Amino acid sequence: MNKFLFLFFLLIGSFSINAQEVSGTVTDNLGMPLPGVNVIEKGTNNGTTTDFDGNYSINVGEDAILIFSYIGFETLEQAVNGKNILNVSLADGVALSEVQIVGSRSPKRTSVDTPVAIDVIDVGEISTQTGRIEVNELLQYAAPSFNANKQSGSDGADHIDPASLRGLGPDQTLVLINGKRRHQSSLINLFGTRGRGNTGTDLNAIPASAIKRIEILRDGASAQYGSDAIAGVINLVLNDEVEKFTGNINYGFYSTNADGDFLEGTPNTDGNRLDTEKDGNQLADDKSFDGGSVKITANYGVAIGEEGYANFTTEYISKNKTLRPGFDFRRGFGEAAIDGFNFFGNLAIPVSDNSEFYAFSGRNYRDTDAYAFTRNNPTERNVVSIYPNGFTPRITSIIVDNSVAAGFRTKTESGWNIDVSNTYGINNFHYFIKGTLNASLEELSPTDFDAGGHSLSQNTINLDFSKYYEDVLSGFNLAFGAEYKTENFIIFAGEEGSYGTFDEDGRIITNPNTQVQPTDPVTEELRPGGSQGFPGYGPANEVDRNRSNVSLYADTELDLSDKFLLAAAARFEDYSDFGSTINGKLAARFKATNNINIRGSISTGFRAPSLAQIYYNLRFTNFVNGVALDTQLSPNNSPVTASFGIGALKEETAFNSSLGFTANFGQFTATVDGYFIDVTDRIVLTGNFDAPQIENVEAAQFFANGADTETLGLDIVLSHKLQLGDGSLSTSFIGNFNDMTITAVKNGALDEQTFFGERDKAFLLASAPESKLALNFKYDIKWFDAALGVTRFSEIELLDFQMFEDVTDYGSFDDQIAAATDKYDAKFVTDLNLGFKLSNNLKLNVGSNNLFNVYPDQQDDWSEGGGYWDSVQMGFGGAYYYAKLNLNF
Repeated sequence: MNKFLFLFFLLIGSFSINAQEVSGTVTDNLGMPLPGVNVIEKGTNNGTTTDFDGNYSINVGEDAILIFSYIGFETLEQAVNGKNILNVSLADGVALSEVQIVGSRSPKRTSVDTPVAIDVIDVGEISTQTGRIEVNELLQYAAPSFNANKQSGSDGADHIDPASLRGLGPDQTLVLINGKRRHQSSLINLFGTRGRGNTGTDLNAIPASAIKRIEILRDGASAQYGSDAIAGVINLVLNDEVEKFTGNINYGFYSTNADGDFLEGTPNTDGNRLDTEKDGNQLADDKSFDGGSVKITANYGVAIGEEGYANFTTEYISKNKTLRPGFDFRRGFGEAAIDGFNFFGNLAIPVSDNSEFYAFSGRNYRDTDAYAFTRNNPTERNVVSIYPNGFTPRITSIIVDNSVAAGFRTKTESGWNIDVSNTYGINNFHYFIKGTLNASLEELSPTDFDAGGHSLSQNTINLDFSKYYEDVLSGFNLAFGAEYKTENFIIFAGEEGSYGTFDEDGRIITNPNTQVQPTDPVTEELRPGGSQGFPGYGPANEVDRNRSNVSLYADTELDLSDKFLLAAAARFEDYSDFGSTINGKLAARFKATNNINIRGSISTGFRAPSLAQIYYNLRFTNFVNGVALDTQLSPNNSPVTASFGIGALKEETAFNSSLGFTANFGQFTATVDGYFIDVTDRIVLTGNFDAPQIENVEAAQFFANGADTETLGLDIVLSHKLQLGDGSLSTSFIGNFNDMTITAVKNGALDEQTFFGERDKAFLLASAPESKLALNFKYDIKWFDAALGVTRFSEIELLDFQMFEDVTDYGSFDDQIAAATDKYDAKFVTDLNLGFKLSNNLKLNVGSNNLFNVYPDQQDDWSEGGGYWDSVQMGFGGAYYYAKLNLNF
């Protein structure tokens, strides 16, 4: 025993003699401290990170080598050589030089060195400078051509925000996580939403605190990544930090002082908040604030071996409704409430010096609650004995989004990188309608229903090979691989009362010739079946459809010289349900000088119709200026759809081209990229066809390859950093100019105004605003920083429900269009954030988004959403105030 104690103390003594404490400060090349820099003793798991002042302290051996790494800066190795103080400065702008970024499979590219436009956004940095709590909101103000808005009165789209890139559809942008294809949402957007008729990927299902950086490829990339990449690719790179805890507690709320001149007696006037009692009646209470939100996040990582890691993120979010002035038929106009819990994990386990197993997985749970349109008396849609004063149904949902990816990658002795992986994801959307009734059940009706829902699952197997040849000209990267993907779309029925129409004896109607449907005694109209607000899915709506596709690709980048880079890609895809397609891409970059690059590309692209667009079907109630219109949305493969002259869906095809330049002069960086996108056979949701032949409905809608579009645009990103006194001033300008035109409507022999009329065209064009410009400033000095952002949203025009009126009421068709045009003038939105370092581990941020409470221009009661504004520009929430406590240990 004494021998063991002797050896133990001998080892301790030996360590104390050979170990020493090294401390110092890490700064950028302007001398400003860098917080969060990773400091690792080379060849060990011993490491630390710098605090808010860029300071670090670590115990290492006398002959140790320290590795300093930080995103956006060059990784630096520095020998200790017995020093106790070791201050270092990191050069910026080249940290991504050895990291493969989206749009280039070469490991030798930086974001300004690629032949196409790529944004690299440090999520940790931008999320601490704003009170925005979801990924869509962050990107809306950080990426030039990204647009997303909260909806109201749009059923499922109230719960999942549709988002677009360069004004194209939400389903025309591919989303990756760690370079692996992300599954889409099972929701298809209807009504007057952005991305109407499209599905999309739910970015808000991924917690922002789990993301290290976001890479946005603003260029057509179907030849590289496959379907959905017509507008570009968004790659979310997950956190991989170890031995570091970060978290934040965020609280914020909206001002209810809505900007407008509202009618006296209008429900919700002056921003009063409306609550719904158990009987469905609404009461107004005078409150100055609403939409209170709490977000709590935590992230921590542990090291596995010398190079491995396991990083975990958990996030809780709770957001109350916002309610804004609405008209009498829409007394619940505002954003939905959300209660959610997210979890994400990201790990890599070394198997050998050149091989590792990796995996990442996430689960998102959301309980959402939004108001539908109001049912006012007298109406056959209400039972007065249940709701004496009318009612506003609530569409609530449980959304569960699960995903898991696992793979193995290795580098052979000959230099080949091999990556094999499997990625699975499923989105389940389940509706529960509350504060409602089934009018055909009269006094016997329940007031809440399970309305069924839908799900979409996707499994993707990838096999990828790549190799970089340094000795071929000035460098050559070759990549090729294969992908096999399967998808499954399901619609499942709700309870009988949510979809059924019942007779006077309370039995579901199966034979309209012998069963009598109840009649409202006041309006003398038949009482409709189904849950009001959102009729449930019934057995007739149920769907369980699958498809698969296989693809092969090759992707090359060749440095013909130190100045000239040429890239080429080709991809073959074969779908089980509509056939095959081949797409190609050529891109080039020329170093005009040491500081200026000229770049451009041309490519073809495609997007396969989603399973939801082919098979989705539902009978729903649309409100046209407060009047209910029962509508049947028929699946594309049904005889009903064919009888109206609507053909089978086929893939969208595209041609993309871009030309631009990058400039880098010390602390000034600029990227300017023009683009042209020609999309043929875009899938749209048609207008309303009269449908007297379909029982219990008045109109029918369909998905169709209905339009061709051309988009011409320009993206500008400018940034500059300046040392100002004892601090530094960072300035950035991002801008997008976008012009979309509809070059053809594919209505065939059908009436164009019914198939895809002027109102439908306006919604499509409004998803591509003419411009979005943002100027941002950030000043850092010691314990304080301040960020100011000013964003200009361009003018937008929509056509309202007056387009459904008789044209003779307006004199001419042109006069009707003029009367129906809702014009939203350009608006400026100002954001302010103040940061205070409380200690080495705590920082407090306070501020306001939309500081001056700017709203879109007020409209009349013909608007799509039943409020005084549609879902445009900065949205209809008004000023948002917040405080955020950031923790870093």
